[in-house]
Amino acid sequence: QVHLVESGGGLVQAGGSLRLSCAASGDTFSRYAMGWFRQAPGKEREFVAGISRSGGDTDYAGSVKGRFTISRDNTQNTVYLQSNSLKPEDTAVYYCAASSRLSSSYSRRDYNYWGQGTQVTVSS
Repeated sequence: QVHLVESGGGLVQAGGSLRLSCAASGDTFSRYAMGWFRQAPGKEREFVAGISRSGGDTDYAGSVKGRFTISRDNTQNTVYLQSNSLKPEDTAVYYCAASSRLSSSYSRRDYNYWGQGTQVTVSS
């Protein structure tokens, strides 16, 4: 069992940056690949970024590649999402998720545990 708590969301102007954090507790954090997803009003939850158990492999959705960076600190049981050059279309609730897979996945079905989400709003 893994409990996930996101933080770091907020209101930012277009072009600005935010650093989201997701703190994990419960089971051994390094046993899980981690992902960030987001869900905008009226839209399905979509994959944003993922990172393998060790942190050696990362993956990004095309819409955020080059602007967002996922990282993890297994000593602090935390995964991060550095979001730069934010656009209004990045506005969404951002969720972190844990998967028992070795590497991250684009599919929500591959994730066993989810956080409650943190709101990111980008104004134009």
